[in-house]
Amino acid sequence: MSVRRGLNWRGAVRHTLALLPLATLLVLGLPAAAKPNIVLFVADDHTAADCGACGSGEVRTPNIDRLAREGMLFRRAFAGSPTCMPSRAVLYTGLMPFRNGAHANNLAGQSQCRPETRSLPHYLKDLGYRTAQAGKTHFGPKAVFPFERIQNSEVPEPGFEKNPGLRMDLNMTAVEEWLGKASDGQPFCLVVCDHSPHVIWPEKASYEPAGISAPPNHIDTPDLRKSRARYYTDITKMDANLGRLFAGLAQHGFASNTIFLYCSDQGAQWPFAKWGLYDQGIRVPFIARWPGKIQPGARTDAMVSLADVLPTLIEIAGGQAHAVLDGRSFLPVLEGRTNAHREVIFATHSQDMGMNFSPMRCVRTARYKYIFNLSPENKYTTHMDKAKDHDGGREYWDSWLRAAEGDRRAAAVLQRYHWRPREELFDTLLDPYEVNNLAGNPAYADLKRDLHERLVAWREQQNDHKTGPDPVPAKK
Repeated sequence: MSVRRGLNWRGAVRHTLALLPLATLLVLGLPAAAKPNIVLFVADDHTAADCGACGSGEVRTPNIDRLAREGMLFRRAFAGSPTCMPSRAVLYTGLMPFRNGAHANNLAGQSQCRPETRSLPHYLKDLGYRTAQAGKTHFGPKAVFPFERIQNSEVPEPGFEKNPGLRMDLNMTAVEEWLGKASDGQPFCLVVCDHSPHVIWPEKASYEPAGISAPPNHIDTPDLRKSRARYYTDITKMDANLGRLFAGLAQHGFASNTIFLYCSDQGAQWPFAKWGLYDQGIRVPFIARWPGKIQPGARTDAMVSLADVLPTLIEIAGGQAHAVLDGRSFLPVLEGRTNAHREVIFATHSQDMGMNFSPMRCVRTARYKYIFNLSPENKYTTHMDKAKDHDGGREYWDSWLRAAEGDRRAAAVLQRYHWRPREELFDTLLDPYEVNNLAGNPAYADLKRDLHERLVAWREQQNDHKTGPDPVPAKK
C-alpha cells in the first residue's frame, strides 16, 4: 500500500467513525490491534509497607521490586474498605460499598453486590476484551461478575485436600496454560488473585524470627516475631507466583503490549490493620508497568482509590468511564502528565460476621486522617483475638495478654486496640502509625470540623445512613 493510499484509508475510517453514534463509538473503542492487554494481580492481605519496593529491608520480594523498577510505584493508594469482599467489590465495580451494595464482610446479603450492578467484565467485554479471572474470587453474586473463570486455578494446599478451609492456593500452572491458548487477535484482561499472604500462613517459616522487627504500635514478643516470620514467608511465596506470571507473559509474547497492575485488597491481618481504617489497613501496595507508556522507576504521590482502577482500565481500553462511577481515571498520572489525582480519599468499614461490631468511616487528605467510629461503646474485636479455628492471631495473642499484665505500654496497646473513641484525627506525616489522636486538641478543631463535614456530605451522597452495626443473621 502506498503512503497516499494509507492516508486515504485512515481518512475513510475517520469519516466513517464521524457518522457513528456516540454510544457505538464507546463500544467500539480503539481498533483491536491498538488495544493493550491488561493484567491485574491482586494479593490478599498484603500491607503496603511489607515489600522491598516500599522500603522494607526484611521481606524478600524480588518480583514486586522488579515491577517497581520497570514501572510506577504509587505511594498513596487506598482500598475502599479494609475487608475482602467489600474491597474487591470496589475494585471491580468502581463503586464504593454503599453504592454497589457490598458494605459488610461475610454477612448474608450484605457482602453481595446489588444484582443490577455492572463490573469490570461487563465494561471491558463491551470494548472487545476477553476477560478472565483466576484464583480467589470473594465477590458475589457471580452474575454481577461474569468473568471467564480459569478452571483449576484455585486449589487446596497440598495435604489439606479433604478440609481446605482457609488453606486454598493459587495454581499458576492453570494460568500459564490459559496464556498459552490466548489469541493475539483479541485483547484480554486477565485478573489473577492469590490467596497469599492471607492467613493461614505457612507452618514452616523461611525467615529467622530473631531477625524480624515488630511494628512500633505492636507489642514485641517472641511469639509475634514467629508469626511475622510466617507472614513474610507467605509474601515471598506470593511474590514467586508474580514472577511466574511475568515469565508466562514473556514466553507467549504478551509482555510488550500489556499493562500490568499489582495491588492488594487491603492490609494484613494484624492489629491496627485489617478490619480498621488506619493506613495499615487501607493503604495498599500499588504498582503499574506499561512498556513504552510508563516511565521506568517512576514514583508518584498522587492519591488514588481502588475505585479508580476500573475507570482507568476503561479509558486504557479506548472507552469512556461512565459518570455514575465513584472512581475516576488516573491515566494522566500513569502517562506522567500529572502527579496529582484526588484531594481526599474516603473509606468505610461496616463489620465482619460476629467477630467485629465496630463500624467506622474515614476521610484522608495527603496528610491528615479523620475517623468517625459509629459505635464506640462496642468493644472492638476481630478474628485476631477471637477466632479459635486458625492462628492468624492466636499464635501471639496470649503473649500480648501476658505482657499487658506487667507492662504499662503493652496494656496501653491493648486498650487502644479494644476501645476506639468516637472521633480520631491523625497527622499521618508525623505519626504514620496513627497513635497520637489529635481529635481533642483545640489547635486542630477547625481541621477536624472541616473533615467531619466532608465525611457527612460524602456519606449522604453515598446513601450511607448507618448508625451502628447490623444484626448478625442467626445460624441455620
